[in-house]
Amino acid sequence: MSAALPRTTLLRQFDTVRLVPSRFAAAEDSVLAAIATDDAHLADLFELDGATNERLRAERGLLPGIGIDELVFGVPNFRIVNAAFTHARPEGSRFNGPDRGAWYCSFEIETALAEVAFHKSVEYAEIGRFEDSVAYEAFLADFTHAFHDLRGDRRFAACLDPRSYRASQRLAERLMRAGAVGVVYPSVRRAAGVNLACFRPAVVGNVRRGEGWRLTWSGSPEPRVARIRTPR
Repeated sequence: MSAALPRTTLLRQFDTVRLVPSRFAAAEDSVLAAIATDDAHLADLFELDGATNERLRAERGLLPGIGIDELVFGVPNFRIVNAAFTHARPEGSRFNGPDRGAWYCSFEIETALAEVAFHKSVEYAEIGRFEDSVAYEAFLADFTHAFHDLRGDRRFAACLDPRSYRASQRLAERLMRAGAVGVVYPSVRRAAGVNLACFRPAVVGNVRRGEGWRLTWSGSPEPRVARIRTPR
């Protein structure tokens, strides 16, 4: 792959879609409140949660992969935004490593559903059981910024390998060092779909809740998809 970076495109894209499991996207109130016997017990539970929750650790400046000055506060759904950057998968994702996450979203709901369905199906294949039902909350966000663009750029075809993130993670490291905002790229899981990976929390704009969706696996890798709630 060429040492050059991908071209940049000035992007003005509204209503991008990120799907978050509903159990992580509930109201701002902590679920710990429901199991606390009194205020002292709740305080102890919060202390335990704060010691093990990567987002809370990052918001106190205790996570090496991202500084507290990069996180967002005081805007709607800021916890959802911060969580995307602080709860990275141990093996990383396509355009981030294990130490720092990114805000992944799609231009189309169909693409977001295809991405989620694929990754969950991989998990179920590992245990040999396609039996589950998972509810998701859609979060919409708007972007107006210059992003590095992999669409139609054959130099970076290895970054779209459906089986490996090695090349894409190496590119992401170079882009981060260069101060890049993020990457827009073709979906590997849905033909004609477009995804975006944003590296900077402050660039994720106007985050609001969208529709609710349920994916149900009944013995097959292909789930049944159903809308369960319209936007509030």
